[in-house]
Amino acid sequence: MNRWLLTAGILSLVTTGIHLFAGGTDVHVPLLESSPSPLLQTYVSLLWHATSAILLINSLALLFAAADRRYRLPLAVAVIAQYLAYAALFMGYGLAYLGSPWPAPQWAVFIVMAGLAAIGARSGEKTAAEGLGLTR
Repeated sequence: MNRWLLTAGILSLVTTGIHLFAGGTDVHVPLLESSPSPLLQTYVSLLWHATSAILLINSLALLFAAADRRYRLPLAVAVIAQYLAYAALFMGYGLAYLGSPWPAPQWAVFIVMAGLAAIGARSGEKTAAEGLGLTR
């Protein structure tokens, strides 16, 4: 079991829960209430729940990568890329529209999860290489 990836996976699950339960009342519901258009309300909900699904799938991918060395690197790299993209989006939009990344600090947790996963993927890569006798 890769503890770095396990930690990243657990943090990702916690983030998913926060998104679903705290974010729903703070962001999703106010967005729905602010739009008079049923079409826009539908898109807001679709995008909200698509994000929920992606967060959950990424959490499960990290947990699977923590447990199974065979797919560790590709799963971790895919999640790291997504989480770094999310971090860049939160930082970029925060700076561009709010003048600071801090009003939408979600970027920080995405960087932490990506960092933990990167350490886990790297340590798993070393372990796999050592197991194959590829190290000195």
